[in-house]
Amino acid sequence: MSQQIHTNLAPEFPLPFSQALRAGDFVYVSGQVGVDPTTREVVGETIEEQTIQCLRNIETILTAAGLSLDHIVKMNAFVSRQEDFPNYNKAYESIMRRPFPTRTSIGCNIGSYLVEIDAIAYAGSVRGESN
Repeated sequence: MSQQIHTNLAPEFPLPFSQALRAGDFVYVSGQVGVDPTTREVVGETIEEQTIQCLRNIETILTAAGLSLDHIVKMNAFVSRQEDFPNYNKAYESIMRRPFPTRTSIGCNIGSYLVEIDAIAYAGSVRGESN
């Protein structure tokens, strides 16, 4: 049985999805975009600004689940413009610690957002710990 994770500190949209679900030791975080949690306005005009906001939104949701970014084992990112990949990677690396989670990054049209990122976290350990 899965348990819904929800926090008012992360962006909320009138769409049919949960911010995150806990299933056993795993927490699955729905795709987050670079919006301010309070205003739901896009943060900045660059891929760097929006990537950092996406990761902060994911972090806020994981905190509500009692976890951190260091618990993430897998991420998927959808980047609107191919030319933004180098700057997306720089912003990602400025927030995420080594060893990095496994990751898939896809170029695709996601409307007015420059990036959307989802995550899978494992509560059993943090990256870099011996299991």
